Amino acid sequence: MVDAMTPFGFTPDDGSEETPPDFAALFAALQSQLQSQFGDQLPENLQKDIQEQFAKLGINPVGFLNPFQSSATGKALPVDVIRDIAKKFVSAAGNKPVGQSDVAQMREAMEIADLWLNEATVFPANSNEKIVLSRSDWVDATLTGWQESVEPLAAGLAQAMSSIIDEQELPEGAAAIGAVTGLLRTFIGTLIATQLGQCIGGLASTVTGAHDVGLPLISPPRPALIAENIAAWGADIGVAESEVRIFHALREGAVARLFDNNPWLIEYMRSAISDYGKGIRIDISQIQNQIQESMDSGAIDPENPETFSIALNQGVFTPEETPSQKYALSKLETALALIDGWADDVTTLAAGNRLPGIEALRETLRRHRASSSPAQQLFSSLFGLEVSPRMSREASAFWAEIRKVGELAGRDQIWSGILPTQEELTDASAYLKSVEIPDDLSGLSE
Repeated sequence: MVDAMTPFGFTPDDGSEETPPDFAALFAALQSQLQSQFGDQLPENLQKDIQEQFAKLGINPVGFLNPFQSSATGKALPVDVIRDIAKKFVSAAGNKPVGQSDVAQMREAMEIADLWLNEATVFPANSNEKIVLSRSDWVDATLTGWQESVEPLAAGLAQAMSSIIDEQELPEGAAAIGAVTGLLRTFIGTLIATQLGQCIGGLASTVTGAHDVGLPLISPPRPALIAENIAAWGADIGVAESEVRIFHALREGAVARLFDNNPWLIEYMRSAISDYGKGIRIDISQIQNQIQESMDSGAIDPENPETFSIALNQGVFTPEETPSQKYALSKLETALALIDGWADDVTTLAAGNRLPGIEALRETLRRHRASSSPAQQLFSSLFGLEVSPRMSREASAFWAEIRKVGELAGRDQIWSGILPTQEELTDASAYLKSVEIPDDLSGLSE
């Protein structure tokens, strides 16, 4: 179900006690886009304009404006910020290098999975490439995919925030206001990049492959497994390590084939995120009221920038969701559930009776998904979207029912047509009727 939106804060959802980035330092690091124009000191009138405009947002930039620090990329979502923060999280959690035995074992599992998947889906493997990654390698391999998927969110929020300044009655010196708007855009991009970096860094310790999150993160889509995480995932569950490796190779290979043979699905999911970003609107009066209440209660100290970081995590500055955004999130959640459920049906069918521990493996995966799945960690942090484990189970049952009626071709053909809605997941027969073309089309011309 789509839940209320969570704030764009700094704290990861993995329970880590990592110290969050300092708000003041972050703000100061964004000034370089003005440095080329003004050097190390902003003109006094421009400093005043910046302070006045940010004061309207409840942000006191005193002490942040000079000296200029770091460098800005000018992009809506700076990749270097995402990478640096993600790598710090990976380093803190530990990163075991990939050994020769890891590569041999994982590739053997993926080769077996390829053979079995040929019997469980009509989508072929379009490449023999088999990728084995460390946690740090996974960050590098998926970074471009993360940026392409999430950048529309950063652009939407930056546009919504900068429009607040654009809509103000401009004083003399509109050029200075334009500089403030550009600064604000960069600030928002870095804010989201910081949080995304934390999400990716936290996920790197738990995901088992490049497609475990359910998003298309590598191009072209190819199966890729993280040896260290699969070993940890299968510890103490009473199933042979070789079966654990094949199980994850089956799931990873299935989703890679799905994305590789249905490129429209990649755009479909990214367009949902883009639609959400475009729909972001911010009620400045509501934010000002929230800030005033927080200041009255002592939650925000205008002289202490660190309290603004805390306020971000508690929901101040959180934009209101529009109906179009809720629809976009619903579309995204349904697609994620359908992908997860389809992968489960394909994996179960492919394994058959060749993996004695298949049910134990499925149950372990369900428990992991119920507590904190990769997709849930990510989308809960960025959108407040709770990817329901129940919906994934319903999707798995949906695909199994479709397969009984239309066999493999009938099941997989659905990916090239109209996807079911959340409501239709619980009634496969009703969905089939809704997309069925009648034998007699004579009445359509009347």
